[in-house]
Order: sequence, then structure tokens, then C-alpha cells
Amino acid sequence: MSSVTDAPNATASLSEITHEEIFAGHLGGKLSVELSAPLDSQRDLSIAYTPGVAQVSRAIASDDALAKRYTWTDRLVAVVSDGTAVLGLGDIGPRASLPVMEGKAALFKKFADLNSIPIVLDTKDVDEIVETLVRMRHSFGAVNLEDISAPRCFEIEKRVIEALDCPVMHDDQHGTAIVVLAALNGAASVQSRDIKDLKVVVSGAGAAGVACTNIMLAAGVTDVVVLDSKGIVGTDRTDLNEVKAELAQRSNPRKLSGGAAEALAGADVFMGLSAGTIAEELIASMASDAIVFAMSNPDPEIHPDIAQKYAQIVATGRSDFPNQINNVLAFPGVFKGALDAGARRITEGMKVAAANAIFGVVRDELAADKIIPSPLDPRVAPAVAEAVAAAARAEGVA
Repeated sequence: MSSVTDAPNATASLSEITHEEIFAGHLGGKLSVELSAPLDSQRDLSIAYTPGVAQVSRAIASDDALAKRYTWTDRLVAVVSDGTAVLGLGDIGPRASLPVMEGKAALFKKFADLNSIPIVLDTKDVDEIVETLVRMRHSFGAVNLEDISAPRCFEIEKRVIEALDCPVMHDDQHGTAIVVLAALNGAASVQSRDIKDLKVVVSGAGAAGVACTNIMLAAGVTDVVVLDSKGIVGTDRTDLNEVKAELAQRSNPRKLSGGAAEALAGADVFMGLSAGTIAEELIASMASDAIVFAMSNPDPEIHPDIAQKYAQIVATGRSDFPNQINNVLAFPGVFKGALDAGARRITEGMKVAAANAIFGVVRDELAADKIIPSPLDPRVAPAVAEAVAAAARAEGVA
């Protein structure tokens, strides 16, 4: 991939990019395999393939641990999807999801210098997905689950983590949560506030909404109210699935009931993590100096220009507005740090450490329109990797 720069005008809205440019950028796919050793002579061939390779295979057959040193698997991330929740496109199937998975693999290489391979599975069956990854375990060193619909994604991630002895993370959940926590830390610091004192409303109880709620609670936020399509997720509801029912036990401490109007009245923070919209008057009902993260893509829950009329700080998931909340700030460094440390899993503490590292990159540069680093900031991935590796060692999972 070509190099990128962290310049203020380095981003462009989709309207400025032509149809031809987009398709040309994907022609033939976005990935290729490169050699790590020369293959220019008969001697090179004898070392890389037969007969020399047989000695390495025999050694690994005698000692499995040698595969980490003499193959690429220890540093290879499998980017896995069933194509059921792709970007804002929904269930488009594994074949159509492949360009997104290739893009994710390209970002791993660009920002963390990690090799990765897209794997799209033609099944929605949880057992089959888990079994497939178990049987492929010797081909990779970590698993990035991607674009799998809720609530299946929760069970799939849980079971894959239990089945494999390597780092596993569903990025739509935890990558989003890490960056959201980093941005919330930045916004609170600009306002000289403690995140523990904020009243937060999360709109969306899917993969990202649940993960964002979990990481905020882990970071010390005590007042989080979650909304789904039917209203506030609370213990008074009898229509909640298992995931939401469990979440209701740990959120909504003021025991609110109703919908968005009741949740947002006097709230400090709105986090949009659904495909819905939020009315202007509801944002106007929030506390003074409100913080609005309207992260739905490509259309935010409320247009940033409208939100700015009432909120002091506004963030979106888009590159053509300030404060872009983008998962690329998290996942390359998280997986690099986990692999550097030889971690067997990715813990909540490692995720919080990643969020703190992202925030730390811009701690001395904070402003209302810069609560988080640019996705192209070259300082981010190394800082995240170092923090994640240290947390893995401290927690004893390395």
C-alpha cells in the first residue's frame, strides 16, 4: 500500500471520490503475498522447498512449538466473517463481504505490519463456524471476527475464545468499544470532567452497544442507560434476550423506564450505535456542555451540524468531520501487542489499556475538535501494542 500522511485535509468525503477510482482501487483485490527470503537460484529453491524444507517439517513434527519460529502462523491473523452484518449493508453473504475482509487485512499490514488472511464462511450455523476455526487453528496465530450479526456474534466469540489458545476478538464489538472509551476520555478531559461522573446514554443494544457499555462500566462509568428499538433496557422489561437481560442487571442505575426522551433528559453523553435517527429536540434536552457521539455510518443518528447547536463536543464515524471514531485506531495495535506478548487471550484489562494508550497519544493536544488521534497518526499502533503487551503480562495471560 502507498504511504499516508496525517494532514488535516488528507481525508475526502465519498462525494469527492469517483465510482471509477473506487473500483480501480479494488481491481484484482487489495492483497498479495510477498517472499521473506530470496528464491533466485537452485540453492534457494533447495532451501525453501525440497529437499531442505523436509528438515524443518521433521523438526516441527518432533516439537510443535517450533512452528512459531519457522512458519508465519505465530504472526498471522485470520480475519473471519460469515457476511451477515457487513458495514451498513447487512446480510450480504460471504462472497460480497470479501472486499471488506481484504480491506481489514490491508489495515493490519499497514498499521501493525501483521500478516493476515481473509476467511469468509458460507454458513450461519454457530457450531459449524466454531468447528471450522478449531480445525484451522494450526494455520493462524490470532482470530479477528468481523461483521457477524448479533446476537450470534456473542456466542460465537465466547465459544471460539474457549476453544482456542490464541487471541480472539470480535472487532465490531471491542474495537469500537476501545476507541469510544478513548474518545470519551478525551472529551471529558477537554471539559475537565471525570468520566465516572457522566450520565451516558447508549443507543443500540447490538454488538457495539453492548461492548461499549461493558468497557465503560469496566473503566468506572457508573450511570449508563442503554436503548434498543423498544426503549430503555431495564429490569422491568420481559421481552429481553439473554444478553440484554444480563446487561439490564448492570446498567440503568436510576431505574429509568420509557424511551429515548426519558433517557436523554439531562444526560451528559449520547452514543449512537444503531442505524436509527435521533430527533433534534431530544439532543436539545440533554445537559449543558453535552457530548454527542453519532457514530452510525454513512448517516449519523443526527447530523453533526445540528448536534453542534446543543453539544460542546461532537464525534462521528465519518472521515469528513472532526473527531472520527474509527476502529483502525485500535485493532492493529491490540493484535500486535497480544501477539508480541504471546497472549493466550485478549482481556478486558488489555482493552482498557488500549483505550488509555490511544487517549495518551493526544493528551497534550486535546481540543473540542480533537478528542482522539487521526486514524492515520503513526504514533497510535505502537503505543497501543506496547500498552496491550504490558497489560497481558501484568494479568498473567502472556
